[in-house]
Amino acid sequence: MAEDKHEHVVRPRKHIFLNNFLGGLAWGLGVTVGLSVIFVALAILGKYVDLVPVVGDFVAKVINFILQNEPQLVR
Repeated sequence: MAEDKHEHVVRPRKHIFLNNFLGGLAWGLGVTVGLSVIFVALAILGKYVDLVPVVGDFVAKVINFILQNEPQLVR
């Protein structure tokens, strides 16, 4: 009865393996290229935005806060 409801697909294991392997390669290549484009765009934007002083001040404030509340961390 189950065979009546669903079409039975027969494909050789070689074709299944090849199809999945090529699909995985294409996915990996797409992710690599996509992330590269995103990182390049972020680097170009970061070149024009001066966030280094802001981030540096924030990190300095965090370090000072930690050292004031936990002076035993300094050795």
